Amino acid sequence: MGFLVTVAELGFSLLLIVFFGFLSVVVFEAWRRRLSYVSVEMVTTLEDPKSLKPIPCPHITEPAEKYLSLIVPAYNEEQRLPAALEETMDYLQDRASRDKSFSFEVVIVDDGSVDGTKRVAFDFVRKHTVDNIRVIPLGKNQGKGEAIRKGMMHSRGQLLLMLDADGATKVTDLEKLENQIIAVAREEYSIRNPASKEMDFRIGDVQVSAFGSRAHLEEKALATRKWYRNFLMKGFHLVVLLAAGPGIRDTQCGFKMFTRAAARKLFTNVHLKRWCFDVELVYLCKRFNIPMVEISVKWSEIPGSKVNMLSIPNMLWELALMSVGYRTGLWKIHQACDTERSS
Repeated sequence: MGFLVTVAELGFSLLLIVFFGFLSVVVFEAWRRRLSYVSVEMVTTLEDPKSLKPIPCPHITEPAEKYLSLIVPAYNEEQRLPAALEETMDYLQDRASRDKSFSFEVVIVDDGSVDGTKRVAFDFVRKHTVDNIRVIPLGKNQGKGEAIRKGMMHSRGQLLLMLDADGATKVTDLEKLENQIIAVAREEYSIRNPASKEMDFRIGDVQVSAFGSRAHLEEKALATRKWYRNFLMKGFHLVVLLAAGPGIRDTQCGFKMFTRAAARKLFTNVHLKRWCFDVELVYLCKRFNIPMVEISVKWSEIPGSKVNMLSIPNMLWELALMSVGYRTGLWKIHQACDTERSS
């Protein structure tokens, strides 16, 4: 009996050591990342592949020059990127031909790809000009969240849409998000500025976010996902509730739109760099009282996904970092870029 007690005590002691050791590592890493939102290198120039001359790189704190920016993070997407870009450019050019007030840009962020992604992206720049398509190469892989953040920070649109390079969500669905954002923004603007006239309203100045969602697919069975994607979606829901609270059913859909004011507020504060940055966006929207709307979008699984079972430990690690970072006060809220500066 005494031997069994000793073994039990030893086992319990080992569990405590592992638990506090893990907690110490999480706290240390959260402390190390406490200034990650301001320590990221900013891009100052972009390359025009036609003239080979550098052009000034815009910043989110400057006034908008386009109506819509589409940010596409790409990591080893040589095979899937061309079809998605062709479909995207066909839609954007068709819309621009019908509406002369509509202007756009596509910002491709090459997240340290080791295949021909950068070459494919620059081929599209040569075809459509650097004013319509721009490439931001990160050099080394930094994660999807950081790639999107870089794209957002250097975009020119009043509305900014993030979408995946695989084209899993039809680009035409952006109009669903756009219409909801406009409706919510007008309502918010009229409440906060009752004496202002309609002509004073600018969509980019009102903080609103719209989250594309695949939650409806579980009931309607409109898409067939691999088993590990279903596992991630269902298992993730409970963890997200604990980390960010309720509000958005599908935080991981890669189809999200923000007004310029909302993007400026959110992406100057994001700390997470990989898969769970979406959850942090939800948390920050709540923290800043930025209105969120969730809109169902059509989605289909495209072969070549980067999400797999090995993503689960990384997701849990990032959620643990986020929880510790914000709950301990190690991760501060950055307020310096709340408004845009004059160009």
